[in-house]
Amino acid sequence: MSFRENLREAIDFSGLEQKELAYKANISLRNIENYLRENASIPSADKAVQIAQVLGVTVEYLVTGIETPAKSSVRSIHEIDNEIQQLVESLKKLPKAKQRIVIKNALNLSEILNNI
Repeated sequence: MSFRENLREAIDFSGLEQKELAYKANISLRNIENYLRENASIPSADKAVQIAQVLGVTVEYLVTGIETPAKSSVRSIHEIDNEIQQLVESLKKLPKAKQRIVIKNALNLSEILNNI
């Protein structure tokens, strides 16, 4: 995949709006929009690093689409998967009625976060 496609995927996964990404990465919205256009150029290294840090991915992922563990404080996919597994195991230990409450609240929270 191209930088543009990888960037689009990372933005979608993060749930950020383009303007939020631009603000947090200290890059103009116009530049972000340009990176997402067909035949767009790849940003300079410093801008790519800023974007990657905000999105919680590596520059390598944005450029190549290959996921590697981030060397910063960003949690890896493996760590997140472990946390999800722990959550599911904890949920299984609850009585069915409480499981339904937790699931309902998690789904509601997910919907709220997707609309922010």
